[in-house]
Amino acid sequence: MELQRLRVLDTVGLTPPAPAEHAVAPLPLSGLDADRNMLDVTFRTLRFFPPPPPFVDPLAVLPRAFVDALGLFPALAGRVVVGAVAGAAVPLVLAASELSLADVDTDAPGSALLDGLAPVDGDGDAADDQALALQATRFACGGVALGMRVAHALCDGAGATKFLAAAARFARGQGQPDVAPAPPRVATPVFDRVLALDDGVARCGPYGAAGGWHKQQPQQLTKECFHVSDARVEALRARLADEAGLRLTAFEVAAAFIWRAKVKANGTSSGEVVKMVYSMNISKLVDPPLPDGYWGNVCVPVYVALAAGDLIAQPLAKTAALIKKSKQAVDDEYVRSYIDFQELHRGEGVTAGSVSAFTDWRRLGHGEVDFGWGGPDAVLPLSWRILGSTEPCFLLPYGAGDERRRRGFKVFVALQSAAVAGFREEMQELLLQQQQSSVGKL
Repeated sequence: MELQRLRVLDTVGLTPPAPAEHAVAPLPLSGLDADRNMLDVTFRTLRFFPPPPPFVDPLAVLPRAFVDALGLFPALAGRVVVGAVAGAAVPLVLAASELSLADVDTDAPGSALLDGLAPVDGDGDAADDQALALQATRFACGGVALGMRVAHALCDGAGATKFLAAAARFARGQGQPDVAPAPPRVATPVFDRVLALDDGVARCGPYGAAGGWHKQQPQQLTKECFHVSDARVEALRARLADEAGLRLTAFEVAAAFIWRAKVKANGTSSGEVVKMVYSMNISKLVDPPLPDGYWGNVCVPVYVALAAGDLIAQPLAKTAALIKKSKQAVDDEYVRSYIDFQELHRGEGVTAGSVSAFTDWRRLGHGEVDFGWGGPDAVLPLSWRILGSTEPCFLLPYGAGDERRRRGFKVFVALQSAAVAGFREEMQELLLQQQQSSVGKL
């Protein structure tokens, strides 16, 4: 759809109401923040909101709310420099579109229209990028799109949502959160057995200039959207839990199913070791627990690896049990060991190799981002480099007003283009209904 029907009205610079400490002295990043899977990554997201009341101008409300919120999150008003954050104003683009929200397909990952509703990425070097950039677009129907680009070295999805929720509280006139955000802390590291070192990653990062430094030619990737049925996932969960003799979560079951489906569709050789990785929130696992207001990175990657032939041949219940076991292994020692490995080997190319990444956005508190006229009708990612992977899978909630919210969730996934047909066939078991998915080239 037509990007030319998007008109930039103004670009304003937002600064915290009081000078940030790092405006003079840069704030250092911790070992977890400096993980190369995140250090060179800016993550882009997009949220769609319903029209506000006629007497409310969202393009006037949002700048004031973001300025107030930056007073609680001052490190976001900066640039990521080598190993630290230095002060700088946050750019907010104010735009208008002739389109209506009804003209926007939020189930089309890879859409040029969606991509144009958020701040663009820089040249891939996070050291030259603002830590945070925002774009608010008012549609002809009155609805609003809010695009965000944030340096992953500063925070993850949970932390970014805390910032937006704080801004939303200010917009509603409710003041700051009950617990003011605590600054990121530097944890005491030990050692981690999971990761290895690679010169290629040390030179180019895990994604490289074109999305991958690996010796082989990069695969052509396709973005797909699937509508998954809660009822079908629950039926599968109950069956696998009975087979495994364990209590399994919907995430463990869905991730096991999708991971196996991707490996089967890719035609991976049976002897090749395949890996999945997912983020796990550790704020309550470390000792002492992180304070409730902590908004820095609070997730560590957790890995499961086995031969492709074993993954395909073994009962799905066994794979789901392996994912559960990997979660149970994450404790304070695991977290500090992972951070220590990052601290000890900065610049040496820490990598897990080729991985299939999973991230679950269904319970990140999106509903709290209500600027006074309703929570988002849709939340979706625009960036596809996470956890060292360029072929991630996102589990996404439907918007509050979408009747499908009561029946399921969305899966956004990046696939090798040659594997799309096979993956669609594998996914039929979990879908709300048989469908033709939206397609977009990476």
